[in-house]
Amino acid sequence: MTETATTPAPAVTAQGLTKTYGSGETTVHPLRRLSLNIPTGVFTAIMGPSGSGKSTLLHVLAGLDTADQGEVALTVQKATGQTEKVQLTGLSERDLTLVRRQYIGFIFQSYNLVPAMTARENILLPSALGGPEPDRHYYEMVIDRLGLTDRLDHRPFELSGGQQQRVAVARALVAKPAVIFADEPTGNLDSRTGAEVLGLLRAAVDEFGQTVVMVTHDANAAAQADQTVILSDGRVLRTLKQPTAGQLADTMIGAEG
Repeated sequence: MTETATTPAPAVTAQGLTKTYGSGETTVHPLRRLSLNIPTGVFTAIMGPSGSGKSTLLHVLAGLDTADQGEVALTVQKATGQTEKVQLTGLSERDLTLVRRQYIGFIFQSYNLVPAMTARENILLPSALGGPEPDRHYYEMVIDRLGLTDRLDHRPFELSGGQQQRVAVARALVAKPAVIFADEPTGNLDSRTGAEVLGLLRAAVDEFGQTVVMVTHDANAAAQADQTVILSDGRVLRTLKQPTAGQLADTMIGAEG
């Protein structure tokens, strides 16, 4: 089908992803010929039972890991305003790093902050390494909404776990990447801070046209997304459009059964 102004190309396309760990009786198949399209400008949650392949899929889509088989591509907007499809599959590590730096934001469950750097330096690290320069107004808005204004000169060991997670969120957001991948971004946060993080991810989609892909085990968090992809045994079981937390909980019980 020809893409039109009303049917933009998917932000992320995955075709036939297969990933295997181990051998013999210890073989694990986190991805089994999985295919998936992530719509542009949409908040997508990914859920599934433990071992269903959620985190593996997220890392492969973000170019942090590679599949044994299959292809992954991003649709990105160039400086000219034109869109271009960028194949991640087959890129060298150097080229993958450049693509991630330019177009991808990643919120790690374990924060992945640099201990010797301040919160400010951690947040601005992608741009210091050659990524896009953040818009000052947007930077200040993100910092303010995450409650980090008076913590910018603190190093990670001087911050609580929740504050470290907020720094990790800010780092992924401030450069306005084409796609933001989030691995359990609210898992280590209290309910109030978790709601603030979800609100900021929601705003990234609604106010700034970004694409968000979030892995979560929390049905209430997933209910904030526009759609939720349910995985089971390394495959897409079903995709739910704007489900409630109750519908997601019921679906998860079926996926685990």
